Amino acid sequence: MEREMEEEGTAHGWAARDSTGVLSPFTFPLRAMKGDDITLKVLYCGICLTDLCTIKNYWRNAKYPVVPGHEIVGVVTQVGRDVHKFKIGDKVGVGYMAGACRSCDNCRVDDENYCPKLVPVFNSFYPDGNKTYGGFADMVVVNEHFAVRVPETLPLDKIGPLLCAGITVYTPMKQHGLDQPGKHLGVVGLGGLGHLAVKFGRAFGLRVTVISSTPDKEKDAVEQLGADSFIVISNAEQMKAAAGTMDHIVSTSAGVLSLSPLVALLKTHGKIIMVGTSTKPMEIPSFDLVSGGKSIVGSMIGGMKVAQEMMEFASEHRVTPEVEVVRMEDVNLAMERLEKGDVRYRFVVDVANAFHDCRVD
Repeated sequence: MEREMEEEGTAHGWAARDSTGVLSPFTFPLRAMKGDDITLKVLYCGICLTDLCTIKNYWRNAKYPVVPGHEIVGVVTQVGRDVHKFKIGDKVGVGYMAGACRSCDNCRVDDENYCPKLVPVFNSFYPDGNKTYGGFADMVVVNEHFAVRVPETLPLDKIGPLLCAGITVYTPMKQHGLDQPGKHLGVVGLGGLGHLAVKFGRAFGLRVTVISSTPDKEKDAVEQLGADSFIVISNAEQMKAAAGTMDHIVSTSAGVLSLSPLVALLKTHGKIIMVGTSTKPMEIPSFDLVSGGKSIVGSMIGGMKVAQEMMEFASEHRVTPEVEVVRMEDVNLAMERLEKGDVRYRFVVDVANAFHDCRVD
């Protein structure tokens, strides 16, 4: 399973060169392996909204050329001399993180995701100046610490979104006690993150209510994903009936700006957990929080220890995302559809079939 390359140290991927965001074939230098690194043949890579926003430079942080992709599933083809977690042939996943200082207060408690020296797996630079290129490529080199073992029971084409959307909702649910059966979880938004929040909530034994601005998502929420109930945020009667019933709410939507209606749904000491982001300011009168001892908290992905835990939990409880697998040559169309919200619920790119020398049977 060792790689046979025409040019040693060269990788092949698809990159955006400017803010049009158009992706096309691109060759780039593969980072030289260090002792604790592994090299992967990429099999599949999920598409996240972060990929879209970066290649189009919506956040004004693009470092072109950009090879996106941070929901990477691959097979180990090389291991450094100091690697102890993996061996050649292992199936692994790599999410948003490619590096961290490993010594700060956050890293010492397995919160590498909050390390001030966090290195994203694409569109960034390592401390030594090497640029990071993501999973829209045939090969990836990464430190073994930032890879997770893939359980044999999980289908490879559905694992990618767990590494970003999955860990993003799983982490705060565990942190805030939403793994205790019988509690009532509200989920705002039914997209890539929201549908996995519903699935994990059901696996934890929670009562799950989806809160949406789109009435026609009710059938998917209840019949396909297993939510217990569905309420439309603009329906005053439904919102009144649900007032004060939810232990916590996970908000996956970037479009919710007025939080007062959501705060009213919480029990005393309930929390709104923000995992969706917006560049616009949110509105919340402080009295709405003070009068019920309620709070608003944020959460961003998760550390590597909880990421491996999530993978094992997903395997045991058969939690997998709903995906549409697309070819690499169709990735620009997929990005256009993602921007329009035309996906149920996550795109995954079949990377291996775009590079025949990387195919793994």
